[in-house]
Amino acid sequence: MLPATSKLCAAISYRHLRNMTGLRRQAAVAISQELSRLACRSPGPSAWIHQVRRRSSLLSSRLEEKPFSEMEMSYIKQGEEALQKSLRILEDQDDWKTETVAGNGDKVLSKVLPDVGKVFRLEVVVDQPLDTVYGELVDNMEQMGDWNPNVKEVRILEKIGKDTVITHEKAAATPGNIVGPRDFVSVRCSKRRGSTCVLAGMSTTYGAMPEQEGFIRAENGPTCMVLRPLPGSPSQTRLTWLLSIDLKGWLPKSIINQVLSQTQVDFAKHLRQRLARPVPV
Repeated sequence: MLPATSKLCAAISYRHLRNMTGLRRQAAVAISQELSRLACRSPGPSAWIHQVRRRSSLLSSRLEEKPFSEMEMSYIKQGEEALQKSLRILEDQDDWKTETVAGNGDKVLSKVLPDVGKVFRLEVVVDQPLDTVYGELVDNMEQMGDWNPNVKEVRILEKIGKDTVITHEKAAATPGNIVGPRDFVSVRCSKRRGSTCVLAGMSTTYGAMPEQEGFIRAENGPTCMVLRPLPGSPSQTRLTWLLSIDLKGWLPKSIINQVLSQTQVDFAKHLRQRLARPVPV
């Protein structure tokens, strides 16, 4: 299958074939089928990370009908970079230290990286199928402030193709206002590869959203959420959330670490509550 897929990908690179919609569609279908086959074959963490990273390129964006501007391409590349960096961090299983273990098995781990700083990793299982969780986190992204008390607002500033968006997020005040008002401007990239979904992001600059009065512009990334069906139980989803944030300002590291690890535990709790609500008829 791989040789055939390679030939299709190579074919669309020739100028006189780029406008052949059927060929582009055929290449996309072939790639999707190959990724699904590989995802089913290799359930281990390093295996699925390797397959997603290896095939997560700009090809999916280039297959679209609409050409992108230079600025749009730069955002697409930033999203891809966030995805690649995040997967490299998750792939390394060494030196993770346990921060929190909840009674229901939810776990927060952390490690310190020379070029990034301290990163946090949430590992949970949600009693909902992958498509339901994906729909809430991606399709209903702007509604996150309705159910997550740690988020005041998420607004999509621009959509670029089918995989990339620019967002503005306002964090809610922490109890006692220990951490003052923060906001983020991020580029986010969502990829579905077989039975694995990856939602990656990192801070970016966006001319139409300069720093806001009353908020400290914090930075995040690389960060990502990985969704996979629980082996043997497709009605459940394993969610891994890699969190990397620089809150800026003068804050003790002990407070930052406590706030970020608790934020991840709270997120899992509130996500479950959101997904358990009755579906409107």
